[in-house]
Amino acid sequence: MSDSKEARNPGEGIRSLRSTSVFRLINFELYTKPNKIIMGLGLAAFAGVFGYIAYMRQKYVSLGYYAAVQENGQEVFTKQQSKWEQ
Repeated sequence: MSDSKEARNPGEGIRSLRSTSVFRLINFELYTKPNKIIMGLGLAAFAGVFGYIAYMRQKYVSLGYYAAVQENGQEVFTKQQSKWEQ
């Protein structure tokens, strides 16, 4: 199979290959094992930000606001008006 003296376990992938310390420093994420706590915190933060954006969008939609672009290119939120109110 292999001529190396080191035992390689299944699932080690690129960690089992010989490489320079510079390559390992630049590609740090290839050599570290997944940290489920950090991954869970990142997922919770991402879900929180996404939920907040969805909440704010729903809030503006329920109030009757929409994003309108003015002639100078600036985007503003304006309240929707029916043609009867004009």
